[in-house]
Amino acid sequence: MTKEHDFSKGKRGAVISSGGKTRITIMLDDDVLAFFRDKAAAGGTGYQTMINAALRETMENAGKRKASDQPLTVAGLRRVLREELNQRILNIAP
Repeated sequence: MTKEHDFSKGKRGAVISSGGKTRITIMLDDDVLAFFRDKAAAGGTGYQTMINAALRETMENAGKRKASDQPLTVAGLRRVLREELNQRILNIAP
């Protein structure tokens, strides 16, 4: 190395940061990873990009869930059964 190059204030790592993205390590099931890799190979895009898009879609749709999308609770089932039985009893009675 010549004296004209001064790397005393240099930093290791990427020269240009990728704005808005963070590198992480994540454990995924083998079949999930295989699915995204196969789909990415068929579509000509990166599997990490596809996983990011799937996570983003889930994140954006999380606030849009309707009451009908929620699991039925025991209390909810009892209420529905009570309403249905009451309607049937009132309609059947002479």
